[in-house]
Amino acid sequence: MDRDVSIARVPASVAESLRSEVLAVRIRPGDAVTEASVASRFDVSRPTARLAIDQLVNAGLLRREANRGARVPALSRADIVDLYDNRALVEGAALRALAEGGAVPADAVFHNRALADAPDEAPFAADDIAFHRALVTGQSSPRLSRMHESLMGEIELCIGQVAANSLWRPADIAAQHARVLDAVVAGDPELASRLVREHILTSRDRLIDHVDRTR
Repeated sequence: MDRDVSIARVPASVAESLRSEVLAVRIRPGDAVTEASVASRFDVSRPTARLAIDQLVNAGLLRREANRGARVPALSRADIVDLYDNRALVEGAALRALAEGGAVPADAVFHNRALADAPDEAPFAADDIAFHRALVTGQSSPRLSRMHESLMGEIELCIGQVAANSLWRPADIAAQHARVLDAVVAGDPELASRLVREHILTSRDRLIDHVDRTR
């Protein structure tokens, strides 16, 4: 039984290694990720490599192309707008529901404290993403959580591809988050929803400006 569990975990382990490389842009936009290359590199079977690649495709980190295998997508300006506009809708609904209960998820507080304490030059995307995930999973709708998760792989990809760590100070992000948390504690659904949407759309605009200037 233990051996079966161990074997079942291999595709997830390979997928996590590939995920880290895609998000760190060590596998670059446009690069092919083939079953043969993954199988050879990680010393796994082709079916295992296919399962690992499928996990990244499902997360939006790879896209399959007819007769060309899977590739890392290069996210466009239109992709960024679409992703962040939909993220704002989903998180706005989630924060409205969360504030109706008035309880702040402990994980959200933890990750925002890490952001507030981080030096300016420190990578902070992981704590930022974890903060937002904690807020959404803290409300009661599993369907809303699934909708959010369907966007977050590409959101992380976007942040990595445009070197977004250079666009913000962690303390500034933490301060915006803190205002959202205050609205949740105050039990103000409309304010919590508005603040998180403004936070996300401000990020969208800064990312778009960066892309327009650098591409």
